[in-house]
Amino acid sequence: MTTQEYGDFEVKVDFKLTRGANSGIKYYVDTDLNKGPGSSIGLEYQILDDAVHPDAKLGNHPGSRTLASLYDLIQADVDKPVHPIGEWNSAHIISKDGHVEHWLNGMKVLEYERGSEAFKELVAGSKYVDWPNFGEATSGPILLQDHGDRVSFKNIKIKAIK
Repeated sequence: MTTQEYGDFEVKVDFKLTRGANSGIKYYVDTDLNKGPGSSIGLEYQILDDAVHPDAKLGNHPGSRTLASLYDLIQADVDKPVHPIGEWNSAHIISKDGHVEHWLNGMKVLEYERGSEAFKELVAGSKYVDWPNFGEATSGPILLQDHGDRVSFKNIKIKAIK
């Protein structure tokens, strides 16, 4: 997890999955929520082997736990450009003035407005419903999630947007 907190930002990171792996990039992390060991709550760019990992078929919103999706809230474009397991993929997250975009291998695969009524409705129908103001912090750390699966990361770049 970063020691710095970010409000408006861009994150770029290359990642490589092994078969069945699960990970993610969490942002606007709130370390005061769900204080259990190893738990940090935040919005998440899902990193997952969609073909093998069972989480790809779970969630309250269909497809919302697949690669590049906003975990448990919004499904990424089904025609997203995914490189095969064992090859490098590139994630890009842009968050500015409440507008957030997820990109995969150079293609925008979803966008949403944090704090909008539509966003709040998605949260109300998700596993995050019990956490007040989930995903609405003005800033927070960014972290790479460890689920115990082998996932490689490189070229990690985080830039605050002024």
